[in-house]
Amino acid sequence: MSKDETIEASGAGASSSAPLAFDVTRVMAALPHRYPMLLVDRVIALVPNESIHAVKAVTMNEQFFQGHFPGRPIMPGVLQIEALAQAAGVLAVESLGLAGSGKLVYFMAIEEAKFRTPVEPGCLLDLHVSFTQKRSRVCKFAGKAMLGEKVACEVSFTAMIADAPSA
Repeated sequence: MSKDETIEASGAGASSSAPLAFDVTRVMAALPHRYPMLLVDRVIALVPNESIHAVKAVTMNEQFFQGHFPGRPIMPGVLQIEALAQAAGVLAVESLGLAGSGKLVYFMAIEEAKFRTPVEPGCLLDLHVSFTQKRSRVCKFAGKAMLGEKVACEVSFTAMIADAPSA
């Protein structure tokens, strides 16, 4: 059985003993984001209804480094939070069985954001997000962006699951 078949066999809403992992193709199936706004490169481990560990490879090719800051490139804090939110979006979509449904995950609140360590080009940003509360349409999360053992960013946030706007 392939990795994708294992993911399908376990069921999106079911909790299994082995965490799920997938590449950027599967991430893009869960999220509407695309480059340059896609900030999750892969999922290392996803435990449905609990948590996700995703990764963002931060490279000098990122558009924001051209102006933030010339001579001292640092990933903006808001984009660190966005990366955590995208990881949470994957967690929510996979946990609630919404992949391919067209549903979107929208920010409602960002609380207690703290920035501890600058994120520079060449870093591997580990994104750890867990549910703190889950309802059918509104979910709360706790997230930490890590650089190895150092916390780069930590935040609590709330998101809403909603239909995409009609065209």
